[in-house]
Amino acid sequence: LLKSSPEEIDLLFNELLIGVTSFFRDPESFEAFKNKALLKSIKEKNDEDTFRVWVPGCSTGEEVYSLAMLFKECLDETDSRVDLQVFGTDIDKIAIDKAREAIYPESIANEVSPKRLKRFFQKEGSCYKIRKEIRDCAIFSIQDVIKDPPFSKLDLVCCRNLLIYLNPKAQKKILPLFHYTLNADGMLILG
Repeated sequence: LLKSSPEEIDLLFNELLIGVTSFFRDPESFEAFKNKALLKSIKEKNDEDTFRVWVPGCSTGEEVYSLAMLFKECLDETDSRVDLQVFGTDIDKIAIDKAREAIYPESIANEVSPKRLKRFFQKEGSCYKIRKEIRDCAIFSIQDVIKDPPFSKLDLVCCRNLLIYLNPKAQKKILPLFHYTLNADGMLILG
């Protein structure tokens, strides 16, 4: 079937991908990161600096947008004017397209607080759309983290949902890559 029907190759590839993600997955880790690292890191930046983040294996973008929301909350607490740039990458084109749309079902109200829903989302029919101030921070692209060149000069690499799906050989290749991409005082979050 794969030989006679090339579109089946894409369908099979998409079936092999794992798109498990949600907003603020494991909320305690987000709070710990905010209070123990992110606030301090933002305070150490100069106004008009850019805080650069990479989320490899971002799937449909929930983690990218969660980090952007957390960052905006930290800016409110610090009165800082640091900019944010979050690169979300994934090998799955369909997931990246969904992340770029930034439209999510009503059911996200089960994982996003009412306060965050009000501030960072706008209701559109039976869906929620990420507000422009958050969407403008996020840049999504298709990337094979093992083969394609990485980003550089990053303040944070957040890889909470990728390494567990890779074999040890691929993990050993990726971890030094993450180290290379980070600034000297950069942070790495692993799942």
